[in-house]
Amino acid sequence: MNKDEGLLSSGLGMVLRNKRYIVWFYVLNIFLGLFGTVVFVNQVGSILDHSLQSDRLLHGFSLGTLIEMFSRPEFGPTVASRAPAMFFALLFLVATAMFLPGVLQGYASTYRLPRDDFFRTCGRNLWRFIRLMMVAGIVMGIAASALFGLHGVLERKAAESTNELLLPEVRIVGLFLIFLVMATLRIWFDLAEVDIVLNDQRAVGKSIAAGFRHTFRSLGRLLGSYLVATIGAAFVLSVGLFLWMKSVAPESVVGALLISQLTLLLLLIPRFWQRGVAVSYWQQHMMIPVVPAEPIEPQPVPAMVSDGSRVIPNSPLPTAES
Repeated sequence: MNKDEGLLSSGLGMVLRNKRYIVWFYVLNIFLGLFGTVVFVNQVGSILDHSLQSDRLLHGFSLGTLIEMFSRPEFGPTVASRAPAMFFALLFLVATAMFLPGVLQGYASTYRLPRDDFFRTCGRNLWRFIRLMMVAGIVMGIAASALFGLHGVLERKAAESTNELLLPEVRIVGLFLIFLVMATLRIWFDLAEVDIVLNDQRAVGKSIAAGFRHTFRSLGRLLGSYLVATIGAAFVLSVGLFLWMKSVAPESVVGALLISQLTLLLLLIPRFWQRGVAVSYWQQHMMIPVVPAEPIEPQPVPAMVSDGSRVIPNSPLPTAES
C-alpha cells in the first residue's frame, strides 16, 4: 500500500475489486425485507383488493386515502406489521455484524479471499463485533440525545427572537453540526472495526482507543473522505427519485420496481466505499510494520587439539608469506 495514495481512490479500488460483496449484501437486504413486509402487504391487500379507492393510490398518491386505510378496523393494529419489520431489521443488523469482518479482510487482501478464509474471519470476529456495536450504540445514543436536546433548546430560543431568519438558520446549522459529530463517531468505530479484524485484536477496548486516537489525529482527511462518499449517496438517491417521478408511469409496477431496486443497489456503493476508506487508512497509518529478520552469519570456531595433558587451540595453517 502506497502511503501517498489517496484514501478515496484506494478505498474505491477495494470496492471495485470486490463487487461481489455489494451483491451479497443487496440480496440479503432484499430477502429479509420481503419477509419483513409480508404482514403489511397482507393487511393492505385485504382492503385495497376489494375497494375502488385503490385506484387513487395506483394512479397517484392520496394522503387522505392512506390515512383512511390505516384507520379502518379491517386493517388491524399497526403493531402487527411493525413487529416483523423490526425483527428482520434487527436480524439484518446481526447479519451485518456476522459478515462484515470477512468483507474488511477481503478489502485488505491483495488476492481474492477464499470462501473458507472469509467465513473463518467472520466466525472469529463475531463476538468482538457484537461487543463493539453495543459500545457504539451506547455512545452514539447518548451523543444523539444530548445534541438533539441542545438543538431543541436553541430552536426555542431562536423562535423567541424578533429576527425571523434566525430560526431557520439555527435549525439548518444545528442539523449540519449534528451530522458532522455523528459522522465523526461513525469514523471512530469504523476504524475500531477494521483494527479488530486486521490486527486480530481480542481486546476490543484497545481497538476502540486506537480508533479514537487516529480519528482525531486525521479528522480532516477522514471526515472529508466520508463526506465525499455521502455526497455521492445523495446524488444517487436524487437521480433515482428524479427518474422515478419523470420516467415511470404510476401504473407501471415493473418500472417502479426496476428503478427503486437499482437505486438501492447503487446506494450500497457509498457505504462500502466508506469501509474501504477505513481499511486504506488502517493500512497506511495503523498497521504495525513487519521488520524482516536478517540472517546471522555464523562465526568460525577454532579447532581444539590435545597434547595428552591439556587442550590448546589448534594453530592456523601456515600461509605462503610465513
